[in-house]
Amino acid sequence: MDRWQAMRVFVKVAESGGFASAARHLAMSPPAVTRTVAALEERIGARLFVRTTRSVKLTEAGGRYLDDCRRLLADLEEAEAAAAGSTATPAGTLTLTAPVQFGRLYVLPVVTDYLARHAAVSVRALFLDRVVNMIEEGIDVGVRIGHLADSGLSALRVGSVRRVVCAAPDYLERHGVPASPQDLRDHAVIGSTSPGALPEWRFGPARRMGVTVQSRLACSTVDAALAAAIDGWGIARLLSYQVAPAVAEGRLRILLAEHEEAPVPIHVVSPEGRRAPAKVRAFVDLAAARLRADPRVNPAAGGAAEATPQYTSA
Repeated sequence: MDRWQAMRVFVKVAESGGFASAARHLAMSPPAVTRTVAALEERIGARLFVRTTRSVKLTEAGGRYLDDCRRLLADLEEAEAAAAGSTATPAGTLTLTAPVQFGRLYVLPVVTDYLARHAAVSVRALFLDRVVNMIEEGIDVGVRIGHLADSGLSALRVGSVRRVVCAAPDYLERHGVPASPQDLRDHAVIGSTSPGALPEWRFGPARRMGVTVQSRLACSTVDAALAAAIDGWGIARLLSYQVAPAVAEGRLRILLAEHEEAPVPIHVVSPEGRRAPAKVRAFVDLAAARLRADPRVNPAAGGAAEATPQYTSA
C-alpha cells in the first residue's frame, strides 16, 4: 500500500464527509476508496471512521490522525513543489467564488488584472449568492462577507461593509428625511423577498433597536431594489458596497448613519492557507492589496497593504 496515497485518500474522505464524494474528487471508484481506508485502518490498528447509512464521522483516533496527515502531506507537497520550482510560477486553473454583485464590482477587476500578470493561469469565477462548500466543490479561493463559522478554512480579513439605509435625493425632497429609525414607519420602504429577510430592521451596534417596516415593494434581487431606490420610489436597506457607486455619483444618500449596526467583515478564504500553490497565493496577495486599498471596501484604506498576508483559521 502506498502510504502517502492512503493518507491522501483518508484526508479527502474526512474533508468531504463521505466515500463517494471523496472518490469523485480523487477520480477513483468508491470501492477503491473504501478498500484503501480499510487497509490503512488495518495497518494502523485503529478505526478511523464510524460509518452509518447516512454519514461518515471521524473517531477520536481518526481526528488526531487527520491533523498529523494534513501536516505531513503539506510538508511533502511543499518539498516537492520547491524541488520542481512550481512555488515561483503560478500555473493551472484557479477556481474562485464570491457573492454576485461583490464579484462583479470588486472581484472581477482583480481577476482580469491577475490574468494579465500570469499567462500560465486560467480562472473559473463562480459568482453565487450562497455559501459554497469549498472543499466539496473544488474551490481554491473564496471571498466571503459576514462573520465566519469555524470551518477549518484559512481566512484573511481585507475590509468590512456596513448595512446602510439610503434613498434618492428627489424622494427625500418630496417626503422628508427620517430623523430616527422609528420615522421609517411613515415612509415608502423597499423590502426583500430573499430567504431569511425579516420585516424588522435592527439598528445600533448591538442591534437592540428594532423597527417593523411595511414594504409595499419587495424585490428578489439587490439590483432591483437598488434601481427602485435610485428611481426615487422609496427607502432601501442595502450593504454599503452595493450602493457605493450611486452614493459617489449623488444618486443616493445614506440615512441614519448614527444608528447603523456594527460593520460586517470581508475575508478572502482558502482551504490551504500558507501552503497553497503559487496560483492561489498570487491571487490572494493581489486581491488583498486591491481590496484593502479600496475605501468602498476598507474604511481604513490609505495605509500600506500587508506585504505578507496574515492568515487565521476560520
